Amino acid sequence: MTSRSQDDIRGLRILGAGGLPCPENGPGAHLLESFPNRYSARPYVISIVFPEFTSLCPVTGQPDTGAISVEYIPDRLCVESKSFKLYMFAFRNHQSFMETITNTVLDDLRSAIAPCWCRVKGLFAPRGGTRLHVFAEDFKNLPPEREAALRETVRDWKADPDPHRA
Repeated sequence: MTSRSQDDIRGLRILGAGGLPCPENGPGAHLLESFPNRYSARPYVISIVFPEFTSLCPVTGQPDTGAISVEYIPDRLCVESKSFKLYMFAFRNHQSFMETITNTVLDDLRSAIAPCWCRVKGLFAPRGGTRLHVFAEDFKNLPPEREAALRETVRDWKADPDPHRA
């Protein structure tokens, strides 16, 4: 006999479908699915790393590769990890600068799940002898007491020297 969690999965469409329809207009917040955060009273960090990121340079069409790291403190919603992976795949044939990609991921996550805090790190592989890392971060406007606890959690998270984090 198996047990089942109390997670609310009613709104998930992509997870069991086995794939993502080919996004004609490239990546967008509409590709990200979410589920309710059962622990919204507690600030905790979720970290997702996509180490095989690929997109195309908008000028040359050459591939850009790297890792995209997302760290966030959820509010009411959490991003479903498979939809995030498929969202990242939507960049494969998308032409955009690395700075735009990093900020687009942040904007799309803000739109899809409205996290209390989110930081996106684009850690791109060297091309032409140059390595580019892009960091974008956003804090949601919250009541002062909740914001203080949130900023303390973020400060502690950033100070953690865990070598396994991207």
